[in-house]
Amino acid sequence: MEERRISTEQITAFGKYLHAEERSAGTIEKYLRDVKVFTAWLNGRSVTKETITEWKENLLEQQYAPVTINSMLAAINTFFHFMDWKECRAKFLKIQRQMFREQSRELTRGEYNRLLKTARSLGWKRLELLMETICATGIRVSEVQYITVEAAQKGKAQIDLKGKIRTILLPSKLSKKLIKYAKHKKIASGEIFLTRSGKSLSRKQIWMEMKRLCRHADVPESKVFPHNLRHLFATTFYKACKDIVRLADVLGHSNVETTRIYLLTTGQEHIYQLDRLGLIL
Repeated sequence: MEERRISTEQITAFGKYLHAEERSAGTIEKYLRDVKVFTAWLNGRSVTKETITEWKENLLEQQYAPVTINSMLAAINTFFHFMDWKECRAKFLKIQRQMFREQSRELTRGEYNRLLKTARSLGWKRLELLMETICATGIRVSEVQYITVEAAQKGKAQIDLKGKIRTILLPSKLSKKLIKYAKHKKIASGEIFLTRSGKSLSRKQIWMEMKRLCRHADVPESKVFPHNLRHLFATTFYKACKDIVRLADVLGHSNVETTRIYLLTTGQEHIYQLDRLGLIL
């Protein structure tokens, strides 16, 4: 079999391929990062089924979470598909479906409110409003760019991402706050959440600002990241309407099974539900 070696040029071409496939910026960044990590670990060796298996075992030894390992395997499998190295595709780890989320990663409503109040007290208005926007609409961090002055005025934003177009309704109170903020920042049209130089906020900038807020709000950093605000929206929305299909539409999921993951309760809440069954005398 022909030797399979990964070069810098191949990785660059892979990035262009992902852009052409209209993958999200976050996905492209992660896939390229994972392929580079795998390449660095190979240290010049060729890609074989044996080296892939060895890498999986190495990740397990480093105590990477199985879900994380599978996400990394998904990245290199996509790269192998691009390279037409079908025989190199890695098998995913078999993971039993979880019934609940780790409490250490579950952002509570009280912690969310504390984050907002702390941001307000520190004068971090952009971050406060950004967190409210994500949590009140359930949008992905990559979709923040679609929150524009025009969207706030209409009370709805049209999201065009990953080959899907959907409309997100903005709560009237949120729309008013967005319009007021835009006027204060003298933003007449277009995106509302911008840097001082007028550029779009990057995923990394948002993540770093939220982590910095944690230290002031006394909320564990493990609980605070943009996607967890989307989770909080999902659980709150479902408790209000009990309609998982409708929630899937709002979140932009094509598969309800994906939405189900968002509704996992914490282990503590699961134990509480078991205790309420009253089956222990």
